[in-house]
Amino acid sequence: MMKTVQTIGLTFGLMASTPVVAQDGFALPAGCSAFVTMQLSSCTVSHHYRCVGDPDGQKWRADMDEEGLSYVGRTDDEAQWVESFHMRSAHSEQFGGAVDPMSFSELVANGVDTWDFETNSAEIGTSRYAGMDRLTGETVVIDGVSLMRTEYALTAYGPDGSETWRSSGSEYISTDWRMFVSGISTYVTSDDSFETDNTPVEFIFPGEAGFLSTSPKYGCGVQMSSYQATQ
Repeated sequence: MMKTVQTIGLTFGLMASTPVVAQDGFALPAGCSAFVTMQLSSCTVSHHYRCVGDPDGQKWRADMDEEGLSYVGRTDDEAQWVESFHMRSAHSEQFGGAVDPMSFSELVANGVDTWDFETNSAEIGTSRYAGMDRLTGETVVIDGVSLMRTEYALTAYGPDGSETWRSSGSEYISTDWRMFVSGISTYVTSDDSFETDNTPVEFIFPGEAGFLSTSPKYGCGVQMSSYQATQ
């Protein structure tokens, strides 16, 4: 069963009240354990964790920038969105069903995966996301972590069925973690277009300096677009 908006708010409360060992460390909700922290090029530090009681294979991601927590999302073992909360735009989305579900397994096995699914949001209504991911055949190593490069294309539609934004770019997947890792993306809206670079620079593991840090290290001070796309 997917969490409601109220449950997501409770999760954020637990994040704020649960201490960790490091004085400035990110506070995980009770019953959760992080497996990697990523320092990204975009003045963002991203924490990835799993929680007791969630279905097998599900995992969470929490992004922090210079202003604090900006995004929290959960995906399943096929890398399909389950729910997400966007702090800057103050809206949440929950998975609403798929005509063509995302499949990490299909992407790895066949080199391409198409998808077409909906999310429900109390704040913005129903959205539809249709697109594809494709392996390029290239394997890259970033900070000692081996990743497979992908290309993607995505079109988002609003409650009335009209296109709201498009995105394309290059990302990565980790077969060990069964998840996507951000890369370089282009976004196009009705009145704007811009590029983001969320490529990881560092992977930090439990016990290493900087694990669960709340301070982004790279790309800070660079003017960023205020557009908050679903991730």
